Amino acid sequence: MESTPALFAGTVFALFGVALLVWAGARTAGRAPVTQGDSPAGAVLTVLFGAVSLLTGVWCLVQV
Repeated sequence: MESTPALFAGTVFALFGVALLVWAGARTAGRAPVTQGDSPAGAVLTVLFGAVSLLTGVWCLVQV
């Protein structure tokens, strides 16, 4: 019974992380600003949060 919330949370975190990384990569490849104001720190934080979210999702799925 405890594996269902872990599966849901892991899937949500992993999908969000992948979507954030793909979006940031597409914006960067198209030379469009990733964040409002076009700050390089914003792009780095976006990629960092995407990677952390993806790793959290993978960790949740491995725990099942």
